[in-house]
Amino acid sequence: MTEPETLQQLDRTYVRYRGRKLSYFAGCDYFRLASHPHVIAALKTGVDRYGLNVAASRLTSGNHQLYDQLEQALAAFFHADTAILVPTGSASNLVTAQALAGNFSHALIDEQSHPSLVDAARFLECPILRFKHRDPDEAAAAVRRCGPGAKLILLTDGMFSRDGTAAPLKEYQALLPKDAWIMVDDAHGAGVLGQSGRGTLEHSGTSRTRIIQGITLSKAFGTFGGAILGSRALRRRVFERSGLFIGSTPLPLPIANAALESIRILKNDKRLRARLRSNSDHVKSALQGAGFSFADKPGPIVTLTSLPAREFPALKRALLGANIYPSFIRYPGGPPTGYFRFMISSEHSRQQLDRLIDVLVSRRGRNRPTA
Repeated sequence: MTEPETLQQLDRTYVRYRGRKLSYFAGCDYFRLASHPHVIAALKTGVDRYGLNVAASRLTSGNHQLYDQLEQALAAFFHADTAILVPTGSASNLVTAQALAGNFSHALIDEQSHPSLVDAARFLECPILRFKHRDPDEAAAAVRRCGPGAKLILLTDGMFSRDGTAAPLKEYQALLPKDAWIMVDDAHGAGVLGQSGRGTLEHSGTSRTRIIQGITLSKAFGTFGGAILGSRALRRRVFERSGLFIGSTPLPLPIANAALESIRILKNDKRLRARLRSNSDHVKSALQGAGFSFADKPGPIVTLTSLPAREFPALKRALLGANIYPSFIRYPGGPPTGYFRFMISSEHSRQQLDRLIDVLVSRRGRNRPTA
């Protein structure tokens, strides 16, 4: 593996790359809250008021009141019974699986789930059945293979970062036995999807019954850390049974303070989600007019997964020529040769969006790739 080159973040939608200032359509800071002045101010206040680190697990002497405040704010934002802070978004899946290990006879998992969900499935200590990506019929067939009386849990991303598609959660709930659970890695959907930003559950109109929603604070919320949204019974199991949670030092206090401010901003500033939808719709509408397809892709993500590898250098040159950073990635679950992925934010200007559109439409005219 070749390590990626370093990038210097500039302003809110630019990076410095090889000495050039380029528009940046990568990363997952969908509202650019990582550089929002109020979030930065809350971070600085947190340093002055609390210092950096509790230097202890929450089950010993590290259970600071700021963590309780942040968990309450997250539970209120997402309309969940409780929220449990964990060190990272990926850790939310592992901690949940440790807490629930031994409770299920089988785990069903979408074949394109995030690697942390794949690892979490192993922690559940039961046979794992993969089903085709976002395919309720295949999931139902997997349920039947488990036999009557099986105790099931289904694992899936909420919004898939590869292309902005969303899991059919309502269909999964309908096909699973009444006592089955669903574990949703909603790192990309949380704060983005749904009228109020409550994620894939709100977007799909799915109840929280027997659903565990794992989120990250490092994407839409622009800070760091993760959380598990679920029942109080699950909270007790996490505190009692997850070695990863029990043995971890929680978030640095200034980051927790900054996260409280980012939640307040996303809750109160409805213009942010409106701008994100407007920017995403503007790009997708223009590209659809040129023949790209965005059916059933509610996320603010544009990908070129079918562009032939021989055309990668030409597209990279075209993007650089338009002063756009060529956001090319290789990631588990995507094409082995890699692909171009462009993440739209609420803060991109119309000029930046139109330059991206012009480049992609121009290259499509030459090569006819699909999104």
